[in-house]
Amino acid sequence: MPHRLPVELGAALRHAEERLRDAGVESPAADAAWLVEAVSGLSPSRQKLQLATRLLPQARRRLRRLLERRAAREPLQLVLGETEFFGLSMRVRPGVLVPRPETEVLVELALADLPRTEGTTFIDVGCGSGAVALAVAAARPAARVLASDLDPRALRLTRHNARALALAVSVHRSDLLASARLAAAVRQADVLAANLPYLGRSEAYSLPPELTWDPPEALLAGSDGLLLARRLRAQAWRLLKRGAVLWLELDARNAGLYAREARMLGWREVQLAPDLVGRRRFVRTVR
Repeated sequence: MPHRLPVELGAALRHAEERLRDAGVESPAADAAWLVEAVSGLSPSRQKLQLATRLLPQARRRLRRLLERRAAREPLQLVLGETEFFGLSMRVRPGVLVPRPETEVLVELALADLPRTEGTTFIDVGCGSGAVALAVAAARPAARVLASDLDPRALRLTRHNARALALAVSVHRSDLLASARLAAAVRQADVLAANLPYLGRSEAYSLPPELTWDPPEALLAGSDGLLLARRLRAQAWRLLKRGAVLWLELDARNAGLYAREARMLGWREVQLAPDLVGRRRFVRTVR
């Protein structure tokens, strides 16, 4: 039986928070405020000033539906249908990896290596929703930006987000760098970045509930999580020009191994960079 929602905004907010806390959601108060904003148009700060406001019946019905979805541990971004990444509002859809805040660090690291001069080329491999490519395109409007993925759903979503944000990103279907058209662009690239699947397949049985909404092929990569990262490294070695930079987001548990392998294979300036909580999981290599 559906939970009955109070009419007043403040009471509905408390009810939503309690419902999400009981469901095990890590940030019930913040998530409740986002859901109330979605149905009322009131930001969390304005909600605090209008706690006695009465929610309209249609708003209460919609809030009830959204609340049940989030209580089932569907990611908040999917419940809302959009997320903010690097200051950009992007659509997200089931079946395509939801961009995480920690991947904004990958964008910052890639931008630090991408020259500001006109004519530079940046490529986002395994683009998903297009978040990394679009963030770079917004920050470097003079750069040539390409995004690739093998999944048609990801390509459609990236194209939609590019149109909605009026950002110039060339989107290509490719198994990593295998496409002939993409490979031609890689030969001219200054920076190549990828947030590929990086978890070992044994971790499929211990994922947090929210991650089970992501497609397994967007999370798991062989026994140690490095299957795709190694394939990309081999392809990039053959294609990248001297001095081009490859950035990868990996698991902190396998980033060090990947970096050691890269040094042994001849990659230069191999470095590890930390994420938002200090875990060294971003790997930089130079061709």
